[in-house]
Amino acid sequence: MKTTLLAAALATAATAGLAAPEKYVLDSSHSQILFDYNHLGFSTTYGMFSGFEGEIMFDQEDPVNSSVSVSMPVMSMFTGWEQRDGHFMSEDFFGAKEGDLVTFTSTGIEVTGDGTAKITGDLTLNDVTKPVVLDAKLNQVGEHPMAGKPWAGFDATTTLVRSDFNLGKFAPFVGDEVNLKISIEAMKAD
Repeated sequence: MKTTLLAAALATAATAGLAAPEKYVLDSSHSQILFDYNHLGFSTTYGMFSGFEGEIMFDQEDPVNSSVSVSMPVMSMFTGWEQRDGHFMSEDFFGAKEGDLVTFTSTGIEVTGDGTAKITGDLTLNDVTKPVVLDAKLNQVGEHPMAGKPWAGFDATTTLVRSDFNLGKFAPFVGDEVNLKISIEAMKAD
């Protein structure tokens, strides 16, 4: 779930001129994780996490030397239905308290093509840490037209098995697989 995985996608950009990783920080206002799961075979239910904080160390000359580390508040989750949000925060699922975080820290990057990578990392969700792999794509690196500084944007996807993170209530009737779509922006640190 951690969006920092997208930072590794940034590492796939083949732009020249940098000798060492440079620090980029996430733009929380333009970084989200969308998720969906099957609801009893009748529908697909959607939700979102936001409120990211984190950084990407981006090595444009040798992307495998890049890294990403991100976190977001569990209670930032939004499904569009207040009762469902409350149920997800209950002891049936997260048992969430103010300050609980979802974190992701990359452990490796494999460049798979021009602007694509597989980012492997440790995802901590609901007090469980498991390795995950993100299929990441670099959308763009360049000067932000309004901020006037270097900016980068990435998309990534993965699928989690929610019962692996002690979130398996009602599985398999409510889908155990949760599809994630991640989109982030990051600005070069001052």
